[in-house]
Amino acid sequence: MSTLLHICCAPCSLSCIQQLQQDGVDFVGFWYNPNIHPYQEYKARRDTLRQYAQDTGLEVREEDFYGLRQFTAAVAANSDNRCGYCYTCRMERTAQYAAQHGFTYFSSTLLVSPYQDRDLICTIGAKMGEKYAVTFVPYDFRPGYQEGHEQARELGLYMQKYCGCIYSEEDRFSNRRKKELHKLHKQQAAQK
Repeated sequence: MSTLLHICCAPCSLSCIQQLQQDGVDFVGFWYNPNIHPYQEYKARRDTLRQYAQDTGLEVREEDFYGLRQFTAAVAANSDNRCGYCYTCRMERTAQYAAQHGFTYFSSTLLVSPYQDRDLICTIGAKMGEKYAVTFVPYDFRPGYQEGHEQARELGLYMQKYCGCIYSEEDRFSNRRKKELHKLHKQQAAQK
């Protein structure tokens, strides 16, 4: 009855891992992120997770696939809706791997980020779980987001500056995206 935890990057995984350990969940990490570009960024995130796993004894399985051509071909015609494809390709491969390797459950560290579309991730995760006969667990890791990132900085882990795809890197430099993030932060502060 173990869980396969899709890990998008080491910094996002810290508080998720701590929550699962506190809850007594038996889990194994899983690296599959063909959305991360360019290659040096992909390599930095993958290698940081490898080092963190080695340092902490975390078991992580990998599908080491830099999928630039497949990802860009899939989203080029409608890059504004790229996140749906991104979540789908990662959740589908995680569910498939979980089913093939005897895991009962799967989830994702994507659920820690206040910048991701949680509802869409959960919808896609549940759909992929049904498709591969494994259960998607929609953990709410968000309360640990800030603390996890502070721990990552203290540990000196590589901290990325954008979600992962080449389009999100472009967004981080655009004024439009900065305004959207500022608005989101203000809304979150008002809800506290």
